[in-house]
Amino acid sequence: MTVRRDFQESGRRRPDLVIGREELFTAAREQLGRGGSVLLHGPAGIGKSHVLRALAAEYGEGARTVLRCSATESESHLPFLALADLLGLVLGEVAGKLPPAQRTALESALTGRGESTLQRDGLALRLAVLSALRALAADGPVLLVADDLQWLDPASAELLGFAARRLGDTPVRMLCAVRTEGQEYDRHLRASPPDTLALRLGPLTRAQVSGLLEQRGYGGLSRSTVRDIHRTSGGNPLFALELGRALAESPTPPRPGEPLPVPTSLRALVLSRLQMLPPGARHTLLVASAGARPTLALLHAAGREDAEAETARAAELGLLATEPEGPAVRFAHPLISAALYAEATGQQRRAAHAALSRAASDPIERARHLALATTGADPEVAARLAEAAALARDRGAPSVAASLGLLAARHTPAHGVPGPDGRRLQAAEDALLAGEVDLARDIAHEVLTRATASAERVGAWMVVIEAAGQALGEVDAVFPQALADAGDDPRLLAPVHYQLAWRGLMVEGDFAEARHEAAHAAELAARGGDRRTELLALAFQAQTETLMGHPDAPLTIKRALREPQDPQVACHHNGAGAARFRWLLMGDQLTEARTTVTALLREVRRRGMVESEVHFLRFLADTELRSGHCGRALDLAREGLRLARDCGIGEGASAMLTSLAEAGGGDAGRALTLAQEAVSHAEEDGDTVYLSRALAALGHAQLVARDAVGAARSLRRVRVLEVGLGVTDPARGRWQGDLAEALVRIGETGEAQDVIDVTREQALRLDRESVLAVLDRAEALVRAAHGDVDAALAQLTSVQDRLAKLGYGLEEARAAFELARLRALRPGAVPSSYEEAARLFRRCRALPWLRQVDAAVAAGTPEPVAPPPAPAPPAVLEGLAAMERQVAALVMEGATNREIAARLFISVKTVEATLTRVYRKLGIRSRVDLVRLAAGRQPR
Repeated sequence: MTVRRDFQESGRRRPDLVIGREELFTAAREQLGRGGSVLLHGPAGIGKSHVLRALAAEYGEGARTVLRCSATESESHLPFLALADLLGLVLGEVAGKLPPAQRTALESALTGRGESTLQRDGLALRLAVLSALRALAADGPVLLVADDLQWLDPASAELLGFAARRLGDTPVRMLCAVRTEGQEYDRHLRASPPDTLALRLGPLTRAQVSGLLEQRGYGGLSRSTVRDIHRTSGGNPLFALELGRALAESPTPPRPGEPLPVPTSLRALVLSRLQMLPPGARHTLLVASAGARPTLALLHAAGREDAEAETARAAELGLLATEPEGPAVRFAHPLISAALYAEATGQQRRAAHAALSRAASDPIERARHLALATTGADPEVAARLAEAAALARDRGAPSVAASLGLLAARHTPAHGVPGPDGRRLQAAEDALLAGEVDLARDIAHEVLTRATASAERVGAWMVVIEAAGQALGEVDAVFPQALADAGDDPRLLAPVHYQLAWRGLMVEGDFAEARHEAAHAAELAARGGDRRTELLALAFQAQTETLMGHPDAPLTIKRALREPQDPQVACHHNGAGAARFRWLLMGDQLTEARTTVTALLREVRRRGMVESEVHFLRFLADTELRSGHCGRALDLAREGLRLARDCGIGEGASAMLTSLAEAGGGDAGRALTLAQEAVSHAEEDGDTVYLSRALAALGHAQLVARDAVGAARSLRRVRVLEVGLGVTDPARGRWQGDLAEALVRIGETGEAQDVIDVTREQALRLDRESVLAVLDRAEALVRAAHGDVDAALAQLTSVQDRLAKLGYGLEEARAAFELARLRALRPGAVPSSYEEAARLFRRCRALPWLRQVDAAVAAGTPEPVAPPPAPAPPAVLEGLAAMERQVAALVMEGATNREIAARLFISVKTVEATLTRVYRKLGIRSRVDLVRLAAGRQPR
């Protein structure tokens, strides 16, 4: 195998480390895997060379010969240079295999000895390159890697193109990259083999830029800073990394309203053409870079009289891309605007903002420009900024409101009313609303360093707690400090106890304690005249009572819905509207639940409430999934997960729901990965409530993936957790039917029937019709396992009809599938038995389940569902009582005391007492000794 030395020593990047290019890698792999060629193209800095090296490292190992060249602009005038890079090291290997005329022409071109030119030796040279590649390929596959094709010398480009078009079935693959600004890669594609696949590298998403920065050691940046880097870089990896490096090296981060520091390397890259403009035109571009949405009219109003001619000239130079159908002035890349602004002096920037403050028609823009044109405290400027922040809030732009609020705080005199810290806290609340959690937390900590007033300190503590999200265990130390700062003021105590209610639920997993704290918070808020906190506390109390199956839940929801209402709380994900949605969903009122959550989602989007949007996307996806609209549910779940990852809010919960959606309408493998991610999030956050939900999603994904043993293991843990939490409403997670089915699959029909019986009692008490139907479906499997197939078929037929009437399309299809499986056991059954199940799954777009139907049809008659023979207890247990044998056997399986208690429906203390007797009877001291005895080894 011949490998160019510079290729061999180039940085090998694993494909999984090339962030944001997974789909592109898949396409390139498939193309290269079938012997085809690939052309990567895109703008400068987009990552073509990085991807090229990763692909070359992966596929170079399978080639006998790897040829490589990397052209540069400064050497593009040297004829045959790229050809020499490619073939110079293998010339001795192929020269003897070429006809004399071709060998002479090629040697002359590659060594420089002689006067070979395309004009004189054109045909001989062309044929020589083609023959050389064929000669190399005769001994094994060849991979030709060429970077920066745009700088190839014309002679080499012509020769390579000639050969590429004539290689045919010769095992030579070309892997090339070329810089393009638009779609102008056609001429390079024409110089490639006919089967070449052109792949354009586009900009990275915000989440991908965040991952890239973290991978390269810049992971300490806040999410709001990452958002600014993504916007300024336009998703270009090189630009994003340079901006991240500049921020990491900067001693102080930019303040709100200030641009990101643009390093000299990037300024030189994007502003090299700026010197070709006269000073007046450069100043016009500076004014445009200072504006949020510059137009020619705005530039005129700001005093730039020659704006048309100046912007036209800038567009000719590639600095601007003026919209052809509108008045907007748009920079060719966001970094050009940022670099222009960074190049200007402070005085030049203030002058540009002063001109725009007089020219802008929007009051928000006028106030922002006025602030950036003013230095020092100015109460009038601060007041105008506060008014603009309120206007932005009303328009549904809380992120803008937060930025304006911080500018207002900067211009507020120290002893003003309201003071600077009060305005900072309002900005922090706006930041929370916009999903900018890191910014909100930073503001709160800044306020706490100097605030002495109780109201401001408690307000800051509340922001710190809110910013923790579901990881409330990480801010345990905050609660005593907040209570101390609140004193005996009910208005200040109310929000602290409201957060303590959340802590009781999320950290302690104690629904009763959470309900008590919420009720206390509502009472304190009513006494203190804090209607907003009162409504939130009542909604939380209603939510907790709903999950507990408490009879007071409907009454509490009515109290939370009484007037007067706070408009923001009314559509908040923890407000009364959300509590009512949960009640409707758990009560099988799917149509009304969908209407409710759709209206809530529309309103929070209008208000720019990002965290609530994440939650309501998840709620709507859940509703659609239950309704059997799997494709719609998957789209909504994926959208919610993207948003959650972008803003760092509710990632675990969104991963959990997306796992369920993938299991319903996407891919079982992705469902497993997402469920495991959700479990990890919950465990890291110490969130016992969502841990049970995540484990339920994992168990469901395992069941869909036909891992009944794993499903039973995960869902048994859910059962134990929910007993400890005090959750008695089976409609919360709806995992019980899956657990019973998994238990039947592994032969544990007794335990399956016990799960059904216990859950049925709860579902009957709360009138959960769909849960009862799913339990009946599982019970039919138990009956079939015991040989009563006719009774099972009758029960499944009834279940399918009931689920259809309730509107649970996917559950209906699953019942039809079980019917088909049982019917297929009968003599003379044909594959058409599955047609009804396949039709219903297709209607739901339930792709993983359709794959199961296909597998069942392909397999023919399935094996009957029957319990395997029960394993005999180890001989060492024969002298124990029945309960002692059961407990000891479960210990040998690795079950914890709590899991044993849940499975046997006894208390943990009973388990402990039973084990003490087992140890005494067997003459051992610990669980480890018991396991060693079971394995036939002596205890230590």
